[in-house]
Amino acid sequence: MESGSEDRIIPSWSRSPRASARLVAGPIRSFMAWEAAGGAALLLATVVALVWANVDTAGYEAFWSTPITLGVDGSVLDTDLAKVVNDGLMTLFFLLIGLEVKRELAVGELSTPKAAAVPFAAALGGMLLPAAIYLAFTAGGPAQDGWGIPMATDVAFALAVLAALRSRVPPALWAFLLGVAVIDDIGAILVIAIAYSSGIQTAWLAAAIAALVAFWVLTRLHVQARVPYVALGILAWAFTAASGVHATIAGVAVGLLTPAVPLQRPAAVSAEAHRVADETSDSPAGPDAESESWMHLAELSRQAVSPLTRAVHALHPWTSFMILPIFALANAGIVFGAGALSAEGAAGAALGVSLGLLVGKALGIPLGAWIAIRMGIGRMPSGARWGQMLGIGLVAGIGFTVSLFIGDLAFDDLALQDAARIGVLAGSVMAAIAGATMLWAAARHRGTAGDDPA
Repeated sequence: MESGSEDRIIPSWSRSPRASARLVAGPIRSFMAWEAAGGAALLLATVVALVWANVDTAGYEAFWSTPITLGVDGSVLDTDLAKVVNDGLMTLFFLLIGLEVKRELAVGELSTPKAAAVPFAAALGGMLLPAAIYLAFTAGGPAQDGWGIPMATDVAFALAVLAALRSRVPPALWAFLLGVAVIDDIGAILVIAIAYSSGIQTAWLAAAIAALVAFWVLTRLHVQARVPYVALGILAWAFTAASGVHATIAGVAVGLLTPAVPLQRPAAVSAEAHRVADETSDSPAGPDAESESWMHLAELSRQAVSPLTRAVHALHPWTSFMILPIFALANAGIVFGAGALSAEGAAGAALGVSLGLLVGKALGIPLGAWIAIRMGIGRMPSGARWGQMLGIGLVAGIGFTVSLFIGDLAFDDLALQDAARIGVLAGSVMAAIAGATMLWAAARHRGTAGDDPA
C-alpha cells in the first residue's frame, strides 16, 4: 500500500481511492461530463427502439403494453408500462424543464427584457411558422390536431450538434439557442395544458392548486426539510392527473415554484463555515465530535446553494441517462413498411411535421430575431452572423423528445401517432444534418469574408 494514501484527496471524478475502481468509474464519469453525452444516450436508445420494433414488432408492442396495476382490481392504478413512462417518469423531465425555465428567468439569458427580446421573438417565430406549415398540409383532416408537434426543440440533440462544432460556434449562439429552447419549452407546456387536456374536473384541479400553494408557502417560510416538498409534489401530480390536465404540468409548476436563491444568506453561511472549520482544526477532538463538525459543514454547504441549483444537479443525470432514453425506447419504435402512411391523414401528418421542423424552424427563428433587431428591442448575439442564425434555426428543428410526447397526446389513432413519429424522426435527422452543415459553412465563410451581423 502506498504510504500516505490515507491523507490523499480523492479526485472529484472518482468516489474511490482504489485505482481499480477509478479505472471503471473514470471513463463513465468523463462520458457523463461530455456536453453531447445526453444526446448520444438518446440517439443510442432511439436506434435500439427502431431495431427492436422492426425485428420483433409483436414483442416490442407487448412489452410496452405490459399492464401495471395497484390496489384491488386496479382500484388505485390500472395502466400499462408505456403510460407509466409517459405520465410518470416524464413528469421528472418536465420538472427539470420548469427548474431550468425558472433559472433562466431569474438569473439567466431571460432575466431582463432586453436580453430576452431576441430569443423570445425568435422562439415565437419558430413556433408559429412550423404550426402554420403543419396546418397547411392537414387542415380540415383527421390529423389537424397535431399542430403542436413541430413547435418543440430537443435541446439535448441540439446541443450535441453544437458540441460537435464547438470551435465554429460563438458562445453567444449557445446561449441564444438555450434561450430559444427555454421559451419553446414554455410554449410546449402551454400547448399541452390548454390544447391537449380535456374533461377538466375542477374539484381535482382545485386540490392540485392547493397542494402547489402549500408548496409555495413552505418555500416562503424557508422550510428546509425535503419530505414535505416531495409529499406535496406527489399530491400535486396525482391531483393534476385526476383533474384531466396532463400530469406533467404538475412537474413544471413545482419547478417554477422552487426558490432560485439560497435559503440562507451566503455571507452568513461562509462566516459560520469558517468558524466551524477553524474550531475543528485548532481544537483536537474525538472522532464523534469531528464527525459532527464535518456534518455541520456539509449542511452549511448545502444551505449556501439554492434549492433550484441543487435540484437541477440532482435531476440532470437521471433525466439525461435514464428517463429520456427510456422514453425514446418506449416511443421511437416506428415500424417501417409499405403501408406505414396509408391511413387517412397519415401522409399529411408526416409531411407537415417533417417540413414544420425543417423549414418552419429554419425560417421562423431567424425571421423572428430579425424583426426584433430591426425594431430596436434587442441585439444580435455577439459574434454571430445571419448564416449562423439560419444554422441555429435548422438545429432547433431537432424536435425529438417533446415532439414525440405531444404526438402521443394529439392523436388517439395509432396510425396517426406512427405517422407523426415518422415525421419527427425524418425532420429531426434532416434538420441536424442541414444545421451542422450550415454552421460549418458559415464559420468557414466568416474566416474568409465578413458580412454585416446586423
